[in-house]
Amino acid sequence: MKGLIGKKVGMTQLFDDAGRAVPVTVIKAGPCYVTQVRTVDQDGYSAVQLGFEETKTQRLSGGELGHLKKNELPPLRILREFRTNEDLEEGQTLTVEVFEEGERVDIVGRSKGRGFTGVVKRYGFSGGPKTHGQSDRHRAPGSIGAGSTPGRVFKGKRMPGRMGTDTVTSQNLLISRIDPENNIIAVRGSVPGPKNGLVIIKEARKQ
Repeated sequence: MKGLIGKKVGMTQLFDDAGRAVPVTVIKAGPCYVTQVRTVDQDGYSAVQLGFEETKTQRLSGGELGHLKKNELPPLRILREFRTNEDLEEGQTLTVEVFEEGERVDIVGRSKGRGFTGVVKRYGFSGGPKTHGQSDRHRAPGSIGAGSTPGRVFKGKRMPGRMGTDTVTSQNLLISRIDPENNIIAVRGSVPGPKNGLVIIKEARKQ
């Protein structure tokens, strides 16, 4: 199965065969443990649950520890499911070697949180005019609705609010380098989220 859980380390650059500098994102991926295998007969769908990042025993609940001890696995902090039909056994370990250099992958992460922002930053509104006595309305959204008809503000209106912390998928990223000894994958381009942010690496759907 081509899927792993990892953490974003940061960005750097590599040099290709032509001597060009290539921007890459470094991800520490795996080792991941197969904590549960779901089947159509038992669960109604086929999937594999992977566990990542060992932690202290006291940080997990009794149910979580029992779930992992069933397959003699260490205490794992993060569990995620991957839809797949491949035959894997519970307790099996997956490393970065499930991928190869030159492959295309999709990476899912949570974007950086920007806090409560206005419409200029959130949606790129131009704001109000800087002249004609408008001293305090430069970054305001302006009118948000009509008068008696419809007499209300439509749902979905672009307004100030919380920005970021959305689930984002970067598609078709090229794997530039794999380091099995250090569990490192370097992918060409940017990956959503901050440093040390959790990411999920999957085989690209749109090859």
